[in-house]
Amino acid sequence: MDKTKICLINDSFPPAIDGVANAVVNYGTYITKNHGEAVVVTPFYPDADDSVYPFPVVRYPSIDVTKSVGYRAGMPFDAAVLQRLEGENFDLIHTHCPITSTMLARTLRDRIARPIVFTYHTKFDIDIANAVKSRLIQEEAARLLVQNISACDEVWTVSRGAGENLRKLGYEGDYLVMPNGVDFPRGRVSEAEIAEATKDYDLPEALPTFLFVGRMMWYKGIRIILDALKTLDDKGIDFRMVFVGGGNDKDEIVTYCSSLGLDGKVFFTSSPRPLTRTALSCAKPRPALWAACSCAAAAPPRTWKTASAAC
Repeated sequence: MDKTKICLINDSFPPAIDGVANAVVNYGTYITKNHGEAVVVTPFYPDADDSVYPFPVVRYPSIDVTKSVGYRAGMPFDAAVLQRLEGENFDLIHTHCPITSTMLARTLRDRIARPIVFTYHTKFDIDIANAVKSRLIQEEAARLLVQNISACDEVWTVSRGAGENLRKLGYEGDYLVMPNGVDFPRGRVSEAEIAEATKDYDLPEALPTFLFVGRMMWYKGIRIILDALKTLDDKGIDFRMVFVGGGNDKDEIVTYCSSLGLDGKVFFTSSPRPLTRTALSCAKPRPALWAACSCAAAAPPRTWKTASAAC
C-alpha cells in the first residue's frame, strides 16, 4: 500500500489533556508507525515539549483563555505556518475540532486542493452553552459551527450518540460512525508497578475501587456517579473512587463530593503522573469499575485513501 501523509489539526494537544488530544497523539503515532507520515498542527503552549513524539508538531500563535474555556485559543492564520503546511505535500487533512481547527483546515484545502475529514468527538452544544449565556448567541454559534462542519468532504462521529448530537445542532449531511479504539495491552502488569502507580492514594486491595478518567465536566455524568457512591456509603459499603483529570467544573464537583461526606473515599487528581499511559496500565487491574474514560486511543482509520480518492 502506498504511504500516505496526513495533516492532523486539533485545538487541544499535550500539555493540554483531554480525550481528543489523546486521540490525536495516537493517530499521529500509529500513522507514523504503520501507514506513512503525520504532522500535527495545534496551538502554541509555553511548556510544550514536542520532542517526545515520533512525528513533527507545528504550533501556531495562541492566547491564554484557560480560565474561561479551559484551553488556549489558537490564532491559526499565521503566514509562516501556512507557508510551511503548503510545502508538506499532504494527501489528506484530518481535523478534530469544528471551530478554529476546521477554519484552518478549510484555508489549507483552498491552497493545496486536498480533502478534509472532520471527526466530531464531543457534545459542542453543551460546551457552547457553558461558554456563552445568551441563547441568541448560542444559536448563532451552533449555526456557524454546523456550516464549518458541512464544508468538510467527509464527516465522522466517534459514536452513534455523537452523530445524534450533531443532528441536534442542525447538521443535515452524511456521516460515518468511526469509534475510537483502545490500545492498552491485554494482561496484568506486575504487582510492583501497581504499587508504584497507586502509592499516593489510600486504595486498600480488598475494597472495590472505581476510576474515572476524563474532563471534570458535569455533563460527563459525574453527578450520578457521586450520588451512586453516596448510596453505597449510606448502606455501609466501603469503597474507593479516583477521578483523574481537570476541567471547568472541577471545583464545583469537589465541593459537591465534600457535601456528600465522601472525603477520604473519593480522590481527585489532575497531576500528569497518574495520566501517563504506564500509570493507567498499572491502575487498570485495580478498579472494580471504570466509571468513565474519555481518554481513549484512536483506532486505525477506516481508510484515508478512500476519503482522499473521493474528492
